[in-house]
Amino acid sequence: MARITEYDEGELIAQFEQIFPKGERTILGIGDDCAQIATPEGSFIVTTDIIVEDEHFRRSWSDPEQIGARIAAQNLADIAGMGGRTSALVVTVALTPDTELDWLLDLVRGVGERAREAGAGVVGGDLSRGETMVLSITAMGWCESEPVRRDGAKPGDILAFSGRLGLSNAGLDLLLGGHVDPALRTRAELGSLYEPLTTYRAPKPPLESGPAGAKAGARAMMDLSDGVAKDGGRMARASKVLIELDRRALEAEAAKLQEFADICKVDPLKWVLSGGEDHGILAAFPKDASLPQGFTPIGTLRAPQEGEAPAQLLDGVEVKGGWDHFKTD
Repeated sequence: MARITEYDEGELIAQFEQIFPKGERTILGIGDDCAQIATPEGSFIVTTDIIVEDEHFRRSWSDPEQIGARIAAQNLADIAGMGGRTSALVVTVALTPDTELDWLLDLVRGVGERAREAGAGVVGGDLSRGETMVLSITAMGWCESEPVRRDGAKPGDILAFSGRLGLSNAGLDLLLGGHVDPALRTRAELGSLYEPLTTYRAPKPPLESGPAGAKAGARAMMDLSDGVAKDGGRMARASKVLIELDRRALEAEAAKLQEFADICKVDPLKWVLSGGEDHGILAAFPKDASLPQGFTPIGTLRAPQEGEAPAQLLDGVEVKGGWDHFKTD
């Protein structure tokens, strides 16, 4: 098997160009110092994410296409979380010298396929070598109207989400706990475990929910990357409101995970609240709004009373937890 050290950067990039989609808004793509992207709206939104080997993914757990799809999904969901659509991605990869060319090209295909599904181009990036594999993507996108920020929620709004809650965390715990052979990949091999494992390995965010939520009048919206506990709290503090979560609605989501929770011997409500990387959409809608298809209400918003600080509550108690790279609650 050929390794990347047998090729120079130009030869590798030439192969990437054959795989990556160009994108409808790309004026100048791969090959120059910068790409040029059309922005007829007059402004664009931009986000970036990074994943590090053995921190966010393991090569023994995921195929290279799944790893590429995973990092692309994170960025595409951020754009959708503001009500936008992605126009272009820029990809940076630091590779270990033992990386095989075929493995790298499959990674590129994973990124490219997710970009293609979203109507985005992959227009450039950078290559380097290192002791640990690191991937980073910067995504640029556009909104049909003003971006929906996380600080616009109002008292009386309804909190709703699109996608799944806790399914990726279930997949992670199945792998961490040794409950499944990480070499298994197909639905036939994994049976009912296919969905959580595939969601962890290569999440598929409900990207259309972002623009749909914006069109339906969402006043605050964001990507659910770090769990309801963490991201809902961020929305509450940014909007200076109190979010009161609906236990019954959350337990209905937890019930969908019970089979996997029994295997891992955990309370599935913990996954629903604290599990990240499902990359759904969390939004606050006016109470009289018609929720777009795919959104499920899970709480209500009110103004803080005297002595109360903006927060997210469940049964009157502040909800803590969720994913954080540095501090744990």
